[in-house]
Amino acid sequence: MYAHINGTRIFFDVEGMGWVPDGPILREKPVCFILHGGPGGDHSGYKPGLTPLSEHMQLVYIDNRGSGHSDHGPQESYTLENNVADIDALRRHLGLEKVVLHGHSYGGMVAQEYALRYPDHVAGLLLLTTSPSYEFLHKAKKIVEEKGTPEMKEITAVLWEGQFESQEQLNRFYEIMAPMYSVTHNVQPSEEEKQRTLDARARSNRSYHALNQGFGGFLKTFDLRDELPNITAPTLIMGARHDWITPVEESVEIAQRIPNSELVIFENSSHSVIKDEYEKYLAAVVSFLKRRVLPAF
Repeated sequence: MYAHINGTRIFFDVEGMGWVPDGPILREKPVCFILHGGPGGDHSGYKPGLTPLSEHMQLVYIDNRGSGHSDHGPQESYTLENNVADIDALRRHLGLEKVVLHGHSYGGMVAQEYALRYPDHVAGLLLLTTSPSYEFLHKAKKIVEEKGTPEMKEITAVLWEGQFESQEQLNRFYEIMAPMYSVTHNVQPSEEEKQRTLDARARSNRSYHALNQGFGGFLKTFDLRDELPNITAPTLIMGARHDWITPVEESVEIAQRIPNSELVIFENSSHSVIKDEYEKYLAAVVSFLKRRVLPAF
């Protein structure tokens, strides 16, 4: 489905019922916006992994402007501010008063900014392997210098400057960096595993233009640290002990700054927690929802 908002066309897809039969009534479930990483990622990687959460919330998968199935536009329009404004425009388009935001990586940065700008419209925050500021860049560079292969160092140099020149080059980046993104990455995959990877890559529609705009521009000055104490929504922060791109210290700092937030560290995960510790991830999210979010509905 598409919403024509803010001068562009945003793709979204809905999973699960919003109102469910409960004896003599229809009970409303919270609506959760799924915010992807990148910048320049898309929603496809969260399917079907997040499907179990649709038992508790209606899920709305979103592709940012210029990413996935959403319309493209000038690269300079692919900004954090526009991503946040688009989310609120979609919320209004769908007639929703409050939403839960599930933000992974860059999506978590968007979610934090949204919660600060539109606090009355946030029912909860689920922040997965993300960061509160540009400091993650310096830490990630250090990790690559210490642990990366020469090939990793070479390709991440392109990322840091936002200088990807083609989709093929971007795909190559994710191939080279796969062992850093996931501790369960198999360096000698079976033919079946290779095919699953190829299928997932074919389904995705990453934007190197949006990624360049972020890493080559606005992420270098991104900083919400001083404002985070103003977030009042129930917040779950999920960090990963072996995360290379948004190191675990970033999640700890978010938790220290957002009042009454909860922190879960996945000890056997890197950035791709949903892949590395899937059952523990689901259990953590569902537990938090039942205690902190669902009672309000």
